[in-house]
Amino acid sequence: MTETVKLITPIDGSIYAERPVATDQAINAAVERAKAAQEKWAETPIVERGKYMLAMLEALVAMTDEIVPEIAWQMGRPVRYGGEFGGVKERTNYMVEIAEAALKSVPASNPKDGFRRYVKKDPLGLVMVIAPWNYPYLTAVNTIVPALMAGNAVILKHAAQTLLVGERFQQAFDKAGLPKGVFQNIVLNHAQTEKLLGSGKIDHVNFTGSVGGGRAIEKAAAGTFMTLGLELGGKDPAYVLPDAKMDHAVANLVDGAFYNSGQCCCGIERVYVHEKVYDEFVEGFIAETRNYVVGNPLEQATTMGPMAQARFADLIREQKAEALRKGAKAHINMKVANDRAGSPYLAPEVLTHVDHQMSVMREESFGPIVGIMKVRNDEEAIALMNDSPYGLTASIWTRDTEHAVAIGNRVETGTVFMNRCDYLDPALVWTGVKDTGKGAALSAIGYDNLTRPKSFHLREAI
Repeated sequence: MTETVKLITPIDGSIYAERPVATDQAINAAVERAKAAQEKWAETPIVERGKYMLAMLEALVAMTDEIVPEIAWQMGRPVRYGGEFGGVKERTNYMVEIAEAALKSVPASNPKDGFRRYVKKDPLGLVMVIAPWNYPYLTAVNTIVPALMAGNAVILKHAAQTLLVGERFQQAFDKAGLPKGVFQNIVLNHAQTEKLLGSGKIDHVNFTGSVGGGRAIEKAAAGTFMTLGLELGGKDPAYVLPDAKMDHAVANLVDGAFYNSGQCCCGIERVYVHEKVYDEFVEGFIAETRNYVVGNPLEQATTMGPMAQARFADLIREQKAEALRKGAKAHINMKVANDRAGSPYLAPEVLTHVDHQMSVMREESFGPIVGIMKVRNDEEAIALMNDSPYGLTASIWTRDTEHAVAIGNRVETGTVFMNRCDYLDPALVWTGVKDTGKGAALSAIGYDNLTRPKSFHLREAI
C-alpha cells in the first residue's frame, strides 16, 4: 500500500488533502535533476534570476483568492487577514534588489601591484528547505528566493499541515518558466528526510521548527559537513517602561501575542511591565484581548481561528492549569464553542501573578496565552528577559531610543525591537541565539549563508 501524508484540517477534523510520499527512485531522480539544473542556473546572470523570482511572485499573488481560504483550511488562520503576500512581496523584492551587490566579489583590502586578488561568492549547490506550517509562505520564501538568487537549486519539503503550499510554490515557479529542476517541491516522511540529509547530496539545509526537530536535523546531517540554517524555539519577551506610549504598547503587544492564534516564531509570550505603569497596562491589555472573536476562520467576523492541531491547544490548556495551581490569576476566561480538551479551538488568555517557576513563563507556548509580570527596574527586567533557553527577539517599549539601545545591548537575543514586535525586516538579518538555533536569513548576511567564499590570487605581472 502506498504511504501517504494526510492534512487534517483544524476547522472540522476532516482530511483536507492527502498526497503520496515520494518513492526512493523519485527522490534520487529529483536530486539528480537539481544537480544537473544547478550547474546551468549558476551561469545565469543575477539580473535574469531576479526576473524569474519576480515572475514567480506575480504568479503566486495571482492565486490569492484561492490561497487565502486554503490557508484557513490547512492551519486555521482567519480569512479576514488575507494571505501572507504583503511580507512575501517585501522580502522577495528586497532580496532580488540587493542580490547583485550582496553577491559581487570582494577585492582584497590591500591592493598589490601586479596582482589581482578577490573573494568570489559561489553558490553552495543544492539547498533543501524544510518549511513550517505557521507562516507557510513567509518562512519558506526567506530561504527559497535568496538561495535561488545566489545560484543554488532548491528542494522544498513543506510541513504536512500545509502540504498544499509546496504545490503552490511549484505552480508559481512553473508559471514563471523557471528552468526544470532548479526548484522542486517534494513530499517526504521523516525517515526519508533524514536519509536524504545523511546522503551527502544536500549542501545546505534550512529548517524552521522545534528544538527537537533541529536536533534531529543536526543528527541526520552529521558527518556530511553541509551547512545548516536552524530557526527553532522562542519565548520572546517584552519590557514596558514607565514612559511608554501606553495605548500603542497595549494594542501592539496584544496583537503580537495573539495574532495567528499565538503561533508566531517571534510572537510575544511574556511581558514585563515597570511597576509604575503595571496596573494601567494590565487593565488595557485585558480589555483589548476581550475583543477577540474566536470561531470558524472561514467567517469574516472571526479574528482568532483554531490552532493548527488539537495537541497544540492542549499544551496551552496544560500550561494555564499549571500556572493557576501555582497561584497565577486568569483574566479572560472567555467561553468559546468547542473549547475543550482534544479540540484545536481555544480562547486567548492573560495571566498575572506569574513567575519563572511556571512553564508558561519558561517553556515555549506557541499559542494564545501570555503572562504579565511586574518589575521594579531595568535590572530585574533584563535578568528575567535573559532567563530563557531561547533568544529570537525582544521588544522594548519606551520613548527613549538610547535607553532602549542600552537595554538591548544586554538582552540575549537575535533582534531587538523598540515600540514594535513580531515583524521581520528583510534589510536586517534574521537570526537567534541559544536554543533558538544557528545561521542567518535575509539581508546581505543571509546571502553569505547561502554561498561559499572562493579566493582568487592572480599574479598578472611576470
